[in-house]
Amino acid sequence: MDTAFGVRTWPAYAKINLALHVTGRRPDGYHLIESLAVFTRFGDRVEIALAESDEFTVSGRYALAVPVDASNLVLRARDALRQAVGHQRTPPVAIRLEKNLPVASGVGGGSSDAATVLRGLVETWTLGIDGTELARIGLSLGADVPMCLAARPLVARGIGDELSVVPDFSALGLVLVNPGTPVSTAEVFAALAHRDNAALPPLPRSIDFHSLRNWLEITRNDLEPAALAMQPAIGRALSWLNKAGSGFSRMSGSGATCFGLFETGNVAKRAAAEIRGRQPDWFVAATRSIASEGADGQN
Repeated sequence: MDTAFGVRTWPAYAKINLALHVTGRRPDGYHLIESLAVFTRFGDRVEIALAESDEFTVSGRYALAVPVDASNLVLRARDALRQAVGHQRTPPVAIRLEKNLPVASGVGGGSSDAATVLRGLVETWTLGIDGTELARIGLSLGADVPMCLAARPLVARGIGDELSVVPDFSALGLVLVNPGTPVSTAEVFAALAHRDNAALPPLPRSIDFHSLRNWLEITRNDLEPAALAMQPAIGRALSWLNKAGSGFSRMSGSGATCFGLFETGNVAKRAAAEIRGRQPDWFVAATRSIASEGADGQN
């Protein structure tokens, strides 16, 4: 968090589903999942400052794709927290979102923005709300928001709300690639051929680049085949990651963002530069994931 002239800034990390298994469906239509997820240092940014009246502005590469009305998760998060604690404790705020992540791209950008606003407003308004209550508010906004509040390596189960933090998970070198094709999560889930797939296998006892890559080889993203059928450009993104030397490549979430796993951050940077040179209109970012608490953050 940065602080300057009363304006505080928080990073909103991208969420990467390293593996995502769809294991069932509830009677209310929500799908049951098991997913190993990490969060990357590259993402959006949120600025918050006390103001005379509520304000919301958006900047950044993908600002024009972001709605600024009441449908935006940032404003819904502000209003949900205000409703939970009362208007007397929640004076007006100016919120600015720097949108660096493509929208509808399978990396939880909107959910991460909402989670970051919740965390930021708790500090700005000096509210005594614990993590459990904040996660409850977050879940009312979307199944991914509690995950994004945690923002550490974790396994998500249920509809994404049953979280188990993974210890001793070091930072990963990653390259994110999106060919510029938004994908509807609802349409991808609707197109699934099977919804009762096998659960995740047990995680390796010790997680490093090699053991994780081997584990990923026996896992899946059950949404990838449906998304790939809708947007063949996803296949081209995966192909470019493989050509650039990715140790393992896969689509994240419901797409279209794909990730490549690299042994070091420097190798990831070189791969990203190579892909960006060949596909200058695509979203390409070299980044590192956030390690679990106490883990070696180097890669």
